[in-house]
Amino acid sequence: PMNILFDINHPAHVHMFRYVIQRLKSKGHNVFVTTKDIPAANQLMDIYGIKYTILGSKHDSLFRKKLDQIEFDIRLWRFVIKHHIQIGIHGMTVAHVSKFSRMKSIITDDDDDEVEPLFAKFAHPFADVVLSPIGTSRKTKNVQFVPSYHELAYLHPNLFEPNYEVLNEIGVEKGERFFVLRFNAFKAHHDVGVVGMNLENKRRLVNTLIQYGKVFITTERDIDKEFEPYKLKISPEKVHSLLYFATMFVGDSQTMTSEAAVLGTPAIRCNTFVGKIHYLEDEEHNYGLTYGFQPNNIEQMFSKIDELLSMPNLKEEWQKRRMKLLDDKIDYAEFLTNFIENYPTKK
Repeated sequence: PMNILFDINHPAHVHMFRYVIQRLKSKGHNVFVTTKDIPAANQLMDIYGIKYTILGSKHDSLFRKKLDQIEFDIRLWRFVIKHHIQIGIHGMTVAHVSKFSRMKSIITDDDDDEVEPLFAKFAHPFADVVLSPIGTSRKTKNVQFVPSYHELAYLHPNLFEPNYEVLNEIGVEKGERFFVLRFNAFKAHHDVGVVGMNLENKRRLVNTLIQYGKVFITTERDIDKEFEPYKLKISPEKVHSLLYFATMFVGDSQTMTSEAAVLGTPAIRCNTFVGKIHYLEDEEHNYGLTYGFQPNNIEQMFSKIDELLSMPNLKEEWQKRRMKLLDDKIDYAEFLTNFIENYPTKK
């Protein structure tokens, strides 16, 4: 058995790695999980019964992020030495520590270099290998391309079965139209200068959709007061079932857009990342599952929403498009499990 480490930096990583962690443990490996003090991620790990060690807190300012990074590197290095970790998965800290220990490092990264220049510059070169969806723009030599998306590590039909119970919880009948909206905080290092929908457009969006069905809003940080009545009040691990049954997803989150797309729910995204992230471009232009709009093209976004909502068989059509995507892509959890197990650990 191997000693394997997962370093969690975001709630999305909990979803992405939970089945991989489960499978590796069931095959007899020792799996360790480290994280920062990230309430949303740690709450998910508690729900899924994943044990973890907290290495410290994250901060929003870029200056503090640099100091934090040095601290995380030192703490993780001690952890790796103490537990004789052979393979570490994901993130800048894991990549750095692999240079000063016998641990091999695997980064899973689905953002293009241009979108996250700091991560590309300060993480990729230190990693033993960077795994990315086919087509991602990468300058680093140590990249391996995978015919899959991160979201297919937990939403592939091999792994995910939507749960109808969630509809009772939010008071929606089976077959009733409803919408899930997501407004992001844009606080990560690669979010500097990124803009989503302004308050006026969020208001217009809610007023437009409410004429067609119920509206539920999920948000990273605090929600604008006027949207409080629409706030989604369900446990975070149930959001994917909700997305599966939703008539449409609209928001400024990359991950939730992709989640909706691979579940076969029409997804509309509005932010200044549009056109820059390959996996979302792939879902949009090769499979027709999602549409991205820059904030200055908001009128086009609203006309697209009206156009889709006038389609009589919207969800059936999207399930067909989803099937085409699933024919081309692989179960990422299965790929990662095999990749980690067979990775040469001798330095």
